[in-house]
Amino acid sequence: MNRRFQLAAAALGISVLARVAWALFWPSNLILVDLHVYVEGAANLFHGNLYEWTDSSRSPQFPLPFTYPPFAALLLYPLHFLPFGVVAVGWLLATVAALFGIVWIALEMIVGPTAMQEQRWRTAAVAWTAGGMWLEPVRSTLDYGQVNVFLVFMAMAAARSSRWWLAGAWVGLGAGIKLTPAVTGLYFVARRQWLAIAASVGAFLATIGLTYLLAPNETKKYFGELIGDPKRIGPVGSVINQSLRGALSRLAGHDIGGGLLWKSAVLVTAVFAFFAWRALASDDRLGTLLIVQLFGLLAAPISWSHHWICLVPLVLWLRYGPLREAAGARLMYAYWMFNTIVGIAWFLGTVQTNMWEISRPGYLAWAGAANALGVLALFAWIIAVKRFSPVPLVDRSPVREPYPVA
Repeated sequence: MNRRFQLAAAALGISVLARVAWALFWPSNLILVDLHVYVEGAANLFHGNLYEWTDSSRSPQFPLPFTYPPFAALLLYPLHFLPFGVVAVGWLLATVAALFGIVWIALEMIVGPTAMQEQRWRTAAVAWTAGGMWLEPVRSTLDYGQVNVFLVFMAMAAARSSRWWLAGAWVGLGAGIKLTPAVTGLYFVARRQWLAIAASVGAFLATIGLTYLLAPNETKKYFGELIGDPKRIGPVGSVINQSLRGALSRLAGHDIGGGLLWKSAVLVTAVFAFFAWRALASDDRLGTLLIVQLFGLLAAPISWSHHWICLVPLVLWLRYGPLREAAGARLMYAYWMFNTIVGIAWFLGTVQTNMWEISRPGYLAWAGAANALGVLALFAWIIAVKRFSPVPLVDRSPVREPYPVA
């Protein structure tokens, strides 16, 4: 065990201890606020009031409801039988483990499985996990006790798997927990994995069928009344909403809704995403997955800044991936590292006096579009590299090893 690995492991251990201590002893109502909602809200699954229940004790401006499908409540239901402190520590440790899984899979998809057996890449995985805990959006996910890291891990595991039924199951179950992971199905479309699409649909329908058998009223209420209501999730115009709808609403000074402007913006973004995907090397699985995930975040009505966990594998792809030597790669990497270290949306949110206020000075509105503008710039850069590269775009990864993984 070399010294660099020891330092990386020590940094990870210190980071974990610091996060656990922060969660248990920092006097703030917002610490683990979402985990409280998960646990206390899910406890109402079989009482008939899962979606009427709210918690206003920790967020007076917006009483927090349970917003996920009933399958998520079913999975979370057993947690309310445990002391919350035990749940909190276990949740944080599991989140860090999932983050390590994301980092490991991302690096493995870049350099290949064999290279990951080398000490330098193992060290890199541990070091990036330790550092990743302090990047926005991971640090906010840890603060709130959010589920996002687990969902991105499921998407990464789906892309990693060569078994169609397992890949589809990861995505279908993820969509059953929170609808947004369903966008990963576009990855299967891009890779022409039709059986995986069928498996994901089957797994998702199975989650609905299971909860319909156990809690039929809650299942009908969610999928019949609540599924298309973004206002139930929170204030669309808040600066921590980094979706296209959030960014455009702040620029317009009012909620633009789901009308022509929003649909046009999503269509333009979809075109950029398509041509960015076409510009990638055919075996760049991670690049394809990232384009899909970033498009999904922009197209969703609400994408809180802590939903953007895929920025962690994005900076790894920019740092080590096949385009790392292309013109502009270092600038793109620097932008996203700056954004994730500072957390532009998070910072602006800390000085936002009212989360429901949409209109704001123009310079703040543009600054609050940091993620949306950054993604569009990323897609445009990938397209430009393909268009203006003096040589055909090929895989420039450190290891050009095929990627047959179970």
